[in-house]
Amino acid sequence: MMAERNSDRSGRHDRDSVTTTALRLLDDVGLPDLSMRRLATELGIQPSALYWHFDSKQQLLGAIAERILSRIPLEEHDEIATDADVLSAARSIRDALLAYRDGAEVVLSSYALGFGVDRTQARLRSVLQRRASIGADVAATTLLQFVIGHALLVQQRLHAESLGATHLVGDDTTGDVSSVFDDGVMLFLHGIDAAAKRPEDHSEV
Repeated sequence: MMAERNSDRSGRHDRDSVTTTALRLLDDVGLPDLSMRRLATELGIQPSALYWHFDSKQQLLGAIAERILSRIPLEEHDEIATDADVLSAARSIRDALLAYRDGAEVVLSSYALGFGVDRTQARLRSVLQRRASIGADVAATTLLQFVIGHALLVQQRLHAESLGATHLVGDDTTGDVSSVFDDGVMLFLHGIDAAAKRPEDHSEV
């Protein structure tokens, strides 16, 4: 009976249900307190049983990151992407990151180790391929890093404010999130447009 409990072969939990519970626990207690032991207690199993589903905590965080980003829709359009199309894609990622406590930090840590963001990267690559004649892979990576970084900054400041920390002097990232974010995406797009036109301009000189 104990061997069955430790391996979690009883069928009470699977990878999907463990991830669901971990995401709920993340929202309740935050990333610093999301330990494998605490998750196992929540599930009513031994901590060692979790490794039947995930080889490491980082792999679990990768699954959580995928779940956080799973609400982002994949597009199925062929026409040239407008500013609004790219902005909508970027906003959908930002909103997914901000929907969960410490969501941006979880996704960032997973992204740094190559987990959890393939679907999201594909979403940005798809819309940017319809936008520019230059490398969409590099553009998608750059835009994704901006979105994650912005969301992480917002969450960190919101957390500091919730603890009563003095508000930082300077740009008010939490006070006008949409404006700061949208301006950043537009600056990025203008740079992409300029880079796409530069080879033609250079050949005409």
